[in-house]
Amino acid sequence: MKTVKLLSLLFITAIAASCSSISVNSDYDDATDFTQYKTYGFLDKAIEKAEISDLDKKRIINAIDAEFQKKGFTKSDNPAVLINFFTKANKEVNVNQWGYGAGFGWGWGYGWGWGGPGYWGGNYTTVTESTEGTLFIDLVDTNKKELIWQGVGTGVLTLDREKKQARINEFVAEIMKQYPPQKKTK
Repeated sequence: MKTVKLLSLLFITAIAASCSSISVNSDYDDATDFTQYKTYGFLDKAIEKAEISDLDKKRIINAIDAEFQKKGFTKSDNPAVLINFFTKANKEVNVNQWGYGAGFGWGWGYGWGWGGPGYWGGNYTTVTESTEGTLFIDLVDTNKKELIWQGVGTGVLTLDREKKQARINEFVAEIMKQYPPQKKTK
């Protein structure tokens, strides 16, 4: 029975680990020269509309600040680009069933088989619930007032207060790996 519990735990751990990655994509305006941008600010009125807590908004802003500063940007009252972000969330329920069995039997004739009065085994069901979130980060050219770049990251969220900032940092860092975009040469 200990083996069954250990296998169940390993199975659930493997599923949880596979859910921890973040899927990232980005899109951008091909005509934009991204080297011209050195300063940034936040589009406060739009960020206020994000349907998350003010605490999570602060966490995301802190993570974006850190990533932009790593890229050599300076926060400014007169920025070249304005940053906006918004989120979406979906609940996911995963039901996993697995079982095993063995036995012995008797009979006559050719061949072999399983079954008979000595059969034993088990069937196990696990149900896990998680929230998958998507973070969108938009960069808007201040002069043109046009969207020039958008990064999107999707992954499993945590409700654990102690792990929230780290998970948000991970989301933002993965998204910002796509900025500035690497234009493909023809």
